[in-house]
Amino acid sequence: MEKSTMTLTRKIQLLIDVPADEKREMWEKLYRYQNRCFRAANLIVSHLYVQEMIKDFFYLTEEIQYKLADEKKDEMGIFTRSKTHTTARMVFDRFKGEIPVDILGSLNNTIQSNFSKDKVDYWKGLKSLRNFKKDIPIPVPVKYTTKMRYDPDKKAFCFNMLAIPVKTYLGRDFSDKREILERLLRKDIALRTSQIQLKAGKIFWLAVFEFEKEEHLLKPEIIAEASLSLEHPIVVQANKVRMNIGSKEEFLYRRLAIQASQKRIQSGIAFCHSGNGAKRKQKALHKTENRESRYVSHRLHLYSRKLIDFCVQQQAGTLILKNQEDKIGIAKEQEFVIRNWSYYELQTKIKYKAEKAGIELIIG
Repeated sequence: MEKSTMTLTRKIQLLIDVPADEKREMWEKLYRYQNRCFRAANLIVSHLYVQEMIKDFFYLTEEIQYKLADEKKDEMGIFTRSKTHTTARMVFDRFKGEIPVDILGSLNNTIQSNFSKDKVDYWKGLKSLRNFKKDIPIPVPVKYTTKMRYDPDKKAFCFNMLAIPVKTYLGRDFSDKREILERLLRKDIALRTSQIQLKAGKIFWLAVFEFEKEEHLLKPEIIAEASLSLEHPIVVQANKVRMNIGSKEEFLYRRLAIQASQKRIQSGIAFCHSGNGAKRKQKALHKTENRESRYVSHRLHLYSRKLIDFCVQQQAGTLILKNQEDKIGIAKEQEFVIRNWSYYELQTKIKYKAEKAGIELIIG
């Protein structure tokens, strides 16, 4: 039976909401948690790999049992507990008192799940074993996010996360983050295990929300056919109605203009007064950092939203993206196209919006 709910992740910047003299302590706590997650993640994945490789240790005697199971439940088992709990117990004992065990448990479950999906590729030599870096996100179970409210004086959503008072910083938010947080306060949607990412002296909350799929009067027998192309980002047809979404000039003109602007700034850096060194010379460049990627993400969100709205309007319960593999192959052969067009990103945005609206997506 198809699930009636789906999850959606949003990246929201957080600010520590305590007096200045207490912030240092809070930052130290977060960095300690991050360090323990980094060490625990690499230990877990290493142990999982060794467990799976035991059967390939051909030099062991025949009397050695190597079934990866609890000895209490299987006489051939070599573990004193369940396979999932082996790595959990290992990191619990090693980092006890340094980080909440619920965080380690959530981290263990995620790594176990990812390892199970990837282990076939490990044996075939198609993938190397994952190596976790020091900036690994910190898992945050739901119970560590408490006292959420909207503070009109601070004009921000305030709550406690890992017993640290924080508030949101949405800036000029043109997305649906504010609306989602308001729905969370009204309990229209639910919060699930999320993550905290520490990056460049900032805190980002990778919040995971679960909500009911939208209900529309859709008919599975009505099929909308869409194609992604260079001339028009999306061309869609259903019920003999055809619509072009976006245009080459609209999308590429602005993107190429941003690229040209970046090149001009980079060329002019050599002639800037240094003042405080490289930071002063590159000030103009930092102001335009990620401008192109933000523009592209915004336009692709708009295009994919228009596509799904068209399908809902036409009551199309099935959406087919035609000939995508061929077009992506052609794009890879042309450096200009692959550099300036975003087939995969647009396809990803269409996929989750279609799932949210209850539309079946078929990629041909």
